Amino acid sequence: NNNSNNNNDDDDDTIPTFHSQDEQQKASDYANYFSAYADLHHQKIMLTDTHRMTAYHDAIMKNQHVFRDKVVMDVGSGSGILAVWAAKAGAKRVYAVEYTDMAKHARKVVEANGVDHVVTVIQGAVEDVTIPVEDWEAFHLQTEDGGAATAKECPAADDDDASISCKQQQSKVVDIIISEWMGYFLLRESMLDSVIRARDMFLKPKSGILLPSHATMLIAPIMNEDHHMVIEEYLEGMDDWNDYLVNAKKQYGVDMSILTEEYDKEQRDYYLKSSHYVQLDGDTILAPPSVVKTLDLAVCTLEDAKGVDETEFSFDIESSGGGAEDDEEINGFAGWFTVDFQSRTDEVGKQFGAKMTNPVHFSSSPEIGDTHWGQQAFYFASAIPIQSNGKVKIDGTMEMIRSKENARLYNVKLQYTIGAIAADGLNNVMDMVESVYKIP
Repeated sequence: NNNSNNNNDDDDDTIPTFHSQDEQQKASDYANYFSAYADLHHQKIMLTDTHRMTAYHDAIMKNQHVFRDKVVMDVGSGSGILAVWAAKAGAKRVYAVEYTDMAKHARKVVEANGVDHVVTVIQGAVEDVTIPVEDWEAFHLQTEDGGAATAKECPAADDDDASISCKQQQSKVVDIIISEWMGYFLLRESMLDSVIRARDMFLKPKSGILLPSHATMLIAPIMNEDHHMVIEEYLEGMDDWNDYLVNAKKQYGVDMSILTEEYDKEQRDYYLKSSHYVQLDGDTILAPPSVVKTLDLAVCTLEDAKGVDETEFSFDIESSGGGAEDDEEINGFAGWFTVDFQSRTDEVGKQFGAKMTNPVHFSSSPEIGDTHWGQQAFYFASAIPIQSNGKVKIDGTMEMIRSKENARLYNVKLQYTIGAIAADGLNNVMDMVESVYKIP
């Protein structure tokens, strides 16, 4: 169990707040993560994801009673479309927070749709923004206890703890936080950290709601023909390298074979030790999925967002008996996620939170159809054959931790045993397999 990796003393795996980042860190984070979201081409990929758009549209427009006369914050607003919907649903004030220059486009979208009197676009990291002082009186902003927000001065930002505490006390005037923060296999990109910080700074703790409200991560064994292509590409890459070695020696008189081991490692890391983005069909899933993590956005912590603690799974995969048994095999696992837009389920929230009378469920499962998230495939180095009329049992654990090199990326560790049960009842249990994959 490597859960100790989730608790580094130096907080390597925590996404730094913008209070603590120097200019070099900000520039690096922008280059590695934020920059793509400043492009309309990248926004279009998300805006044309019908399943994504329908889920958010229905969550807002079919629950207008929840938004009416409320204060809403859209974290990572992008093009601003969620903020526009919130305004059209009756919100009295909407803060669309966007770090990149996409904020300039969002302002145009807001104005073009006639809701600029409700929506204000704030360009900046959500960890770094404040509620506009002029709004406190103009929109009658109130904290949960009924007190009007006040414009009292907080300590300077260099006094981090005191400054943040002061801001939190006077800025919890938001009724709804809406955000499309999910990355590949839910957590990649680590935007959830920003949503949690926004919740703790701005959301009314008893009655405030987050949309989506809950999230679930799942894995399942798969049979996907792309696995063979991945293996072939790896082998072809090594063949090309070996051809190069012969030519380099013959034509230029230089022996480059000393680099073969390192080249092979690079190829293996890319093809065999990294997850692959896939758009799977439902029939590639060989067993009901196993839940490896659930999140309640109203109460989850930054620690929860760091990854997945070692979690058990068990799969029983039977031969389909469909006449092509000799070709049946298990060639990896796939991971995906679901999110729900529903009422709060924590004890405090159940009592005080707004009721989502028309809850919405979204899934990036292969059975739903294509989404821009797709699934992450964790391919085996060698496929596991399923004997005719036989069964394969896979028991193991999954763990997911942040990469030490880049806290917005993750590594997935899978440990499992494989038991092959033949038609005659003979049971063959193989040794424990341990694999670590990067999610690029």
